[in-house]
Amino acid sequence: MTTPTAAPPPAAAGAGLRERVWPCDGPMLLGVRHHGPGSARAVLAALDAAEPRAVLIEGPPEGDALLPLAADEGMVPPVALLAHAVDDPGRAAFWPFAEFSPEWVAIRWALGHDVPVRFVDLPAAHSLAVDPSWGDEEDVVDGEEPALRVDPIGALAEAAGYDDPERWWEDVVEHRGGPDPAGRAGPADAALAPFAAVGEAMAALRERYGHGGHPRDLVREAHMRIRLRAARREFGDEVAVVCGAWHVPALTARTTATADRALLKGLPKVRTETTWVPWTHRRLARLAAPPGRGSGGGYGAGVESPGWYAHLFRAPDRPVERWMTKVAGLLREEDRMVSSAHVIEAVRLAGTLAAVRDRPLAGLSETTDAIRAVMCDGSDVPLALIRDRLTVGDVLGEVPDTAPAVPLQRDLARHQRSLRLKAEPVERELELDLRKDNDAARSRLLHRLRLLGVCWGSPEAGRRSTGTFRETWRLRWEPELYVRVAEAGAWGTTVLSAATAKAESEAVAATALADVTSLAERCLLAELPDALPVVMRALADRAALDADVGHLADALPALARSLRYGDVRATDAAALGEVAAGLAERVCVGLPPACAGLGDDAAAGMRGRLDAVHSAIGLLPQAAELAGRWADVLRRIVLRDAVPGLIRGRAARLLLDDDRLAEGEAARLMGLALSPGTPPAEAAAWIEGFVGGTSGGGMLLVHDERLLGLVDAWLMSVPADAFTDVLPLLRRTFSAYEPGVRRTLGELARRGPAAGGPVRAETGVPGFGAGLDEQRADAVLSVLRLILEGERV
Repeated sequence: MTTPTAAPPPAAAGAGLRERVWPCDGPMLLGVRHHGPGSARAVLAALDAAEPRAVLIEGPPEGDALLPLAADEGMVPPVALLAHAVDDPGRAAFWPFAEFSPEWVAIRWALGHDVPVRFVDLPAAHSLAVDPSWGDEEDVVDGEEPALRVDPIGALAEAAGYDDPERWWEDVVEHRGGPDPAGRAGPADAALAPFAAVGEAMAALRERYGHGGHPRDLVREAHMRIRLRAARREFGDEVAVVCGAWHVPALTARTTATADRALLKGLPKVRTETTWVPWTHRRLARLAAPPGRGSGGGYGAGVESPGWYAHLFRAPDRPVERWMTKVAGLLREEDRMVSSAHVIEAVRLAGTLAAVRDRPLAGLSETTDAIRAVMCDGSDVPLALIRDRLTVGDVLGEVPDTAPAVPLQRDLARHQRSLRLKAEPVERELELDLRKDNDAARSRLLHRLRLLGVCWGSPEAGRRSTGTFRETWRLRWEPELYVRVAEAGAWGTTVLSAATAKAESEAVAATALADVTSLAERCLLAELPDALPVVMRALADRAALDADVGHLADALPALARSLRYGDVRATDAAALGEVAAGLAERVCVGLPPACAGLGDDAAAGMRGRLDAVHSAIGLLPQAAELAGRWADVLRRIVLRDAVPGLIRGRAARLLLDDDRLAEGEAARLMGLALSPGTPPAEAAAWIEGFVGGTSGGGMLLVHDERLLGLVDAWLMSVPADAFTDVLPLLRRTFSAYEPGVRRTLGELARRGPAAGGPVRAETGVPGFGAGLDEQRADAVLSVLRLILEGERV
């Protein structure tokens, strides 16, 4: 790890230009609020006025070697300094920086003026080694009441008569005038005045509240003082320190180096690695968590409106007018009628609200109220869009390729570039056609990352196609995924090798059959040929030893899907097919007795397995041979009185849908199930199994009035005392139907079977017609042809 070489004192370098006077009696302490544009402007003005010989920043010293990268043209904020434990990458912390962060402004100023810049906070090696809750527990001393955690900004706002800390800070700091972001030096006393005032206020708070319920800060501040003493020995008093305003009094406290080292003695320590990673405005808008596993940040500060703060920092003048113009442009893009007159009136209203509320400048609340009244006609719906796109924003920072990264991250970056798959903070939908090489490669990458726990995307049901040649993904890149990539780096140096190694490890460790079948499916989707032999051996072993029919039934659908995906992706899955066929045979043998004597909850679970196995058998290569066997199994279930009505009804429906049960036989089975001797609850369960769910049961009743008549007659015969018991089952069954189907069923039930409808010629009983009406069937062929051609496209 290296530190930038110290530059010669500016006084020597600039001799003869102007006399340089250090404006402070000691180090220049610039107490700021993290991610505050007003603080950033003030820091820039103070640095330009004082021209320190060194700049110290609140942050982990492990990042010193990475600071020169902040001057790289490829470094675009927001970015974050990421530190993680080498042996446990999940223990990580972020230190985010936006363009309006005072720390970032100070870093860029120092690099631009060839001034040494260093981090002075507690090393990440210590903060990541301790328990994440260290210092967050309530502070109890000598049996006294626990110390309350103090919000310093809230305390000062309350003292000033404000009920909103954010509003007070904006009025006092963020809305102050100052130099533009490019910076223009002003008188040193004027530049340092706000920091002196904030420092005095914080000193009063620290005198009253001590550490304010933040005992961790005492250790951090001890390390800051040690680093400050070292800088003063090297550069004298001409040192600027940019840190949270809360820490300023502690840096001026009269303590000894021995006492500070005593506070640091005995702290645990771990090996760490540090790098820069891109950050987002959305992530800045979340409250940061304390350092630890999955930590959100090293700074305990969140920004509710980073887009607004960035605007305040960038705008050279007239920030409200410029903001209203941005809002108008966004609303026009969404086809809302917003004219220049709207903008002018909104600016006037915002200024009036600021004057009424005694504010120096219209803030976000005033501009939002004005926008709601003038541009949104009083509606909050467009305001949600404005907050999402502008107030927060979808800004994603950039980090140069020269930044350190684990090998797996670099391999992932290469894949992203070659596949033109950009990491974006905005959630977007990605449609993939697996017959195209680039889309197939994208699919493999996303599935491999999911297997590694890097959930960049989640697969969803496609809107345009349900075939196996298409996939729909919903993508969104979050900064925390860099931590997940670092964790996954323990499995390998490339995405392929890491995913293969993890799949093999999971296969060996898996104890449940369903876990192994799910893993086999994921391996085929991710195309991991080297991992499949290990997974298949584990699958065969678990399947041979597992005698639970429920487990076998749970495993079969995943195997069937795996075979289908293997066929689509040209993967050899012959061994998988043999295991699946053997599994199907065992399910057929054991399922009928497993369905007997089940309670309501168990019956509902078994019904789901019945549907899943039925679909899976149709996908297997041996479907033709297994179809007859499976139909016999369903018939045995239908005729077995010990099987719950829910499962018997469902089995009858599956047989009817496969044309393995005659319509007359289906009516007879329903008649038996709804006979007076059957308990009403059991009959209602049979109905739910036969016509319930979203599998077209409602349309079956619409087109076969004989079945509807049986249900209607049974319902009218249910005794009043039993009706309330079966009502929830019936409501659950019929509420799943489309509104149009429910309306048609109601009309049919109201008019009764005698009112008309299809009638069988041979029996005179309402129901389906005697034969196929070819003229009516031909009418839909053209529509079906269009649908099928669209599926192929």
